[in-house]
Order: sequence, then C-alpha cells, then structure tokens
Amino acid sequence: MFLKKPLNFLGLDALFTTTQKRQVVYTSPNMNAVRTDSEDVRIFVYFYNASELEKTTLPNASACSRYKGDDHITWLNIDGLRKSDVEKICAEFGVHQLLAEDILSINQRPKMDEVEGVLFCLLNMLYFNESTGGVESEQISIVLGKNFVISFQEDGKRDVFDPVREKIMFAQTKIRQRGADYCCYALLDMIVDNYFLVMEKLGERMEWLESIVIRRSNTQTLAKINELRKELMVLKRNIAPVRELINGLLRSDTDLIEDRTEKYYKDVYDHIVQAYDLTENYRDMMMSMQDLHINNVNLRMNEVMKVMAIVTCLMAPATVIGGIFGMNFDRIPYLHNKYGFYIAVTAMIIIPLWMLGQFRRKGWF
Repeated sequence: MFLKKPLNFLGLDALFTTTQKRQVVYTSPNMNAVRTDSEDVRIFVYFYNASELEKTTLPNASACSRYKGDDHITWLNIDGLRKSDVEKICAEFGVHQLLAEDILSINQRPKMDEVEGVLFCLLNMLYFNESTGGVESEQISIVLGKNFVISFQEDGKRDVFDPVREKIMFAQTKIRQRGADYCCYALLDMIVDNYFLVMEKLGERMEWLESIVIRRSNTQTLAKINELRKELMVLKRNIAPVRELINGLLRSDTDLIEDRTEKYYKDVYDHIVQAYDLTENYRDMMMSMQDLHINNVNLRMNEVMKVMAIVTCLMAPATVIGGIFGMNFDRIPYLHNKYGFYIAVTAMIIIPLWMLGQFRRKGWF
C-alpha cells in the first residue's frame, strides 16, 4: 500500500477503481505479502521404484523424513500451505530458505530457479469456472531434487494431477521406470495440457459471443466482449512466463535432468509455445470482434440517419409550399380560388411521391 497515500494526495486514486488495478499499483516489490495459513493441510506420499510402490498420507510434516532414499523416488504432494510445514519440509529435503519464501509468496510471476542443486518451478494451474465463465488460477510450486519431487498447492480440493496418480499405480508405466526428473515432467505436462482445456472453453465462449454480436450489437454485448477480453489477459499473463520457465529447464546444466528425459521437456516447451500462439490468435479474434461490434453500431446508426434524412427530404416540399402560401401578403396566387387548398395539398403529396420514386430508382434505400 506504499502508493496509496501519494495517490490520494494527488487526487489520482479514482483512476484505480478495480481490484486488479489496485493489486498492481498498491503492491510494493520490496514487501513480501503475508499468506494466511491453511486450516486443512494434507500431505500425500508416493514412495516408489520400478518394482515397489508405497502410497500413504502423512499426519504431519515431521513424518516425511523417512521417505528419503537413493533407491526410491519420492513424490510429496502438499495440499494447503502452512508456513511451519513448508519450512520443515524444505529443511528436511535441503531446499534453500529463499525457495521456501517463494513457495509461501502470493501473486508471484511464474519462474524457474536453480539453487544449491535443487530445481524450483513456480507457475499457476488454471481452471475454467463454468458458473461464472471466468478463468481461475492456483499457484503451485514444484521442487525437483535428487530422487525426490515436492509439489506445493494452495487449494487441496482440486488439481490436474489425477492422470499422473493413475499412471504411478502401474509398474509398467514410464513414470515408474524413470527417475524423479520424469515425475517432474509429468506434473508440468499436466499443467500445460490443462491450459488447452481452459482455452477451448474460452474459444467456445468467443464463438457464442461472436454470433450474438452479429445478430445484436448493444451495450450488453460490448460489456461481454470486455469481460472476455479480461479473461484472455489473465490467460496470457499466466501462460507467457511458463515458456521462459521450460526454456530455463532445458538450458540448465543440472544433472537432475537426464539426457533421455530432456526430449520430454522439449515436448512441453512445444506445447507451451503453441498455447502462447493460440492466446495471441484469441487476442486478435477479440480485437476483430470489437471492431465488428463498432461497425455494426455505426451501420445501424447510418441506417437510422438515412431514414431520417429521407423523411426530412420528403417533408421539405410540403414545408416549402406551406411556407409560401402562409405568407401575409395581400396578393398571393390562388388566394381566393376555391380549389387553392386542394391544389396545394395535391402538390404536397405528388412531389414527395415523385421524389420517393427517384430515390428508389437511384438505389438510395
């Protein structure tokens, strides 16, 4: 909130009325946001190798110390973040304190770090809310070390890792035959693949909205266009940095990623590049839809103005005739003619009808 008082003093606080704008402007990069500890924290352990698998739920963070071994792979999945538990697990597995702070951070930009022999990935899982039609995000941190992978999730009620959990139950799958680097790849691949599901839902909304804009363009459709454009901005803001994250993993000289697993990370990189390109296409489609809305409004306004102009032109002869014969002069043609009124009215009708025929012949309407 370090900018709030200066903005109030300058009278510029009204420029940042929305919640998203206030989060961006009022957040100091030098201040760590305070995360509230989760009430319900669940720790799931998958302790496995090619022939054995132990799946269990730990009662507390202290119980994870026994799941460290050179001949087994450990995947710890922590649902819900509590500061004491995160620090205890990080200390147990040799994860640097700076990475523990990043895990507990809020609204972090997706990034990748390599600190003291540990690879750290921070990114967002995206979900599409069917009821609100919006994109929701959940921050997740993945730590890759020697023979272990730790994933920290904010929300323990949902994730995209069910296919990984199903594969790890069978000894013949690659995740059981490979090392911890392949498990990390599987988690990242599920997150990136879910981006396409979210974009597919947004694409369906765009097609539906485009049909509405074509049929009826009004202030409501413009509001829906702006809402959908904001959702696409959220999508792009979460997807774009993941490309740098995966690229950083590929360019890293760490021994934690085997040469035979590197091609799988390249496949994830190809997917995230494709997802980023798709967001750019969606952005162009939204701009085209906004232009279509503006063109439809202008076209409708032109039609209204054309009708009003034609009506004005058709009324002009009657106005002129009425004005001429309404002048207060002593001598006016047909002033005392008993058929003068009928002649004037006939002229007022015939001349507009003749003008209407000329307009239709010229194709003006």
